[in-house]
Amino acid sequence: MGVVNVTPDSFSDGGLSFAPEAAVAHGLALVEQGADIVDVGGESTRPGAVRPPVEEELRRVLPVVRELAAAGAVVSVDTMRAEVAARALDAGARLINDVSGGLADPAMLPLMARAGAPYVVMHWRGHAAGMQAKARYGDVVTDVLDELRTRIDAALAAGVAPGSLIVDPGLGFAKESGHNWELLGRLGEVRALGCPLLVGASRKSFLGALLADPVTGRPRPAAQRDAATTAVSVLAAAQGVWCLRVHDVASTLDAVRVTARWGAEAVG
Repeated sequence: MGVVNVTPDSFSDGGLSFAPEAAVAHGLALVEQGADIVDVGGESTRPGAVRPPVEEELRRVLPVVRELAAAGAVVSVDTMRAEVAARALDAGARLINDVSGGLADPAMLPLMARAGAPYVVMHWRGHAAGMQAKARYGDVVTDVLDELRTRIDAALAAGVAPGSLIVDPGLGFAKESGHNWELLGRLGEVRALGCPLLVGASRKSFLGALLADPVTGRPRPAAQRDAATTAVSVLAAAQGVWCLRVHDVASTLDAVRVTARWGAEAVG
């Protein structure tokens, strides 16, 4: 899953694809590099981000979705708003990636039940402006799994088809660095929920913290975290995740292909 941020303020590449023409070109380039899905988002969810009005999110997202879908791309839309999801599906999107797991908008789960499209349910504890204050856990994996089960149950109760659900442990969302590493180390427990698993570690701050300058202590800048992202992708792929959400598609795909070939040889 290649990332297309149609935002001026995303932590990694905010502004680079803000113009619709640039976003479409970037999405098509990701497909050319081997992305199976392009994930279009019009709201930054970096820590501290301020939400745009729904009209602005629609203005950012819909033209990009239409053009990419018309070009044959499989388009996902990263949104917490049912109105944006509905109009994006009408414009040709085929998957909704809701980082709130239906908590941000009570209309989302009924919409997805009617739409029948694949739906990503992520672990979430609140909007970006205040989410890091909620990074308090007993055992992070146990707590995340319990909260994801609650969201899965809510989706099923609303009529979302079981085969449509995908789960995401929400790396970086109301998580401190150590929480992210523990979740990655115990991905098998997350997979045991029984839904396909999406992992989005690409360029996130816990990688920057790990790779901080040994002299100054400054975190590695986001644009210089792709090699670390690829390492996470290889390890996650080896554990059978359904999809990896990344900025650098080409190197991730190379690494995943090597991982798959290695795994096939080991089985053989």
